[in-house]
Amino acid sequence: MDAKTLARIGAVVFAAFAITAAVIDATRKPEPAVTFAAAPTIAASADPLTGELDRCNTLGEAGERDAGCLAAWAKNRRRFLGEER
Repeated sequence: MDAKTLARIGAVVFAAFAITAAVIDATRKPEPAVTFAAAPTIAASADPLTGELDRCNTLGEAGERDAGCLAAWAKNRRRFLGEER
């Protein structure tokens, strides 16, 4: 088999593959669009510590100097580590 025949066979195989891929893509049904919520809503909590932590979060860097925030973060650490019931 000479190189010219081998090149023709390769071209036919490539064309067949390209046509098959195009037909499969054309007949595929479009997937429905996925929508996501913009932001999760946070329900009001009966826990006063949660409210204080939210307030401290809005303060940003000023929360590092706020005595209430320091106490809330300490209480939250103790609760997380299981030292407080």
